[in-house]
Amino acid sequence: MIDRTKIFPLMLIILQVAAAIPCAAAHDWRKMIYWLAAAVLNIAVTF
Repeated sequence: MIDRTKIFPLMLIILQVAAAIPCAAAHDWRKMIYWLAAAVLNIAVTF
């Protein structure tokens, strides 16, 4: 079971990864790397 305090950060991580998908589809590599880096940073801080 997931801790209740980690639900919001997990939702943010999912949204950040989801934001990287259209950037990759549009070949906007800088924005894709930005969103993936933001997700990795949130993963490192949360877990």
